[in-house]
Amino acid sequence: MILTLDIGNTTIGIYGMERTEDGDYRVVFSEKLSTLREQRNYLPLLRRPFSRTGIALGEIEGIALSSVVPRLDAPVGQAAERLFGKPPVKIAARAAGLSYAIPQPEKVGLDRVADAAWAVRRYPLPAVTVDLGTATTFNVLDADGTFRGGLIAAGVETGLSALSERAAQLPKVDLNGPGGLIGRNTVECMRSGAVVGTAALVDGVTARIENQLGQAVTLVLTGGWARLVEPACLHAHVYDPWLLPKGLALLYDLSAASSRGVHGWEPAKECVGNNRLSAKGEYPSPQQRHFVKYDD
Repeated sequence: MILTLDIGNTTIGIYGMERTEDGDYRVVFSEKLSTLREQRNYLPLLRRPFSRTGIALGEIEGIALSSVVPRLDAPVGQAAERLFGKPPVKIAARAAGLSYAIPQPEKVGLDRVADAAWAVRRYPLPAVTVDLGTATTFNVLDADGTFRGGLIAAGVETGLSALSERAAQLPKVDLNGPGGLIGRNTVECMRSGAVVGTAALVDGVTARIENQLGQAVTLVLTGGWARLVEPACLHAHVYDPWLLPKGLALLYDLSAASSRGVHGWEPAKECVGNNRLSAKGEYPSPQQRHFVKYDD
């Protein structure tokens, strides 16, 4: 089993990933810790999912670490090494088996690299992955699987919090409450602006990417806020909540394979589910638009 650690701006994701016979990964367990409440000792927190599930620590053969919060790399990594007796592998962008059409691939966040690597492995190309977390991050992968770059915008909650902080009469809003397109009061209007507005951003940016590439893309949504945003997206898409940990597990295996002299993988030939646009690239009618939930 591979342990993947994703240190994000809001949470630290801990995932136990098990390989399957068809080349996929199964999520055995997942745990979220708050990044905002920093700890002196992360060892008890890393031990918690194992105590909860009864899985032995010795079942972990390796650890893959992704981080966008550098100050936490050492305390989390050292706790993991103490607990499992092996250091986490922090994989560089150029070791991910991807080709890049950008000047400094090493500066791309490993979370984006992991998302892209799994999308190339699993979904038909070209593809756009959108990770809806603290930031809303787009990755663009062309028909050859080359990482072309992307976009980064404020996340759903990030933008909403900034709005309430900067506008004196706007309250703090719970995104999990009732919502709709046309709000009937201030709170509903803010919810719609955050959720439906982000969905419109995803639809609009994806359409512009398709125009630039000259091809329809496979749109893959992931991240903590995707569960709220994806039902409001009109573009056909796949909802893959485990895109990042599966990508990290893949990067760990690619790193191990590289050390044995084995390189690369074959891009996906078929998509999971019937989520593609037509060959001509037209958008489906509202009745035809749908999403595919990709779980285990």
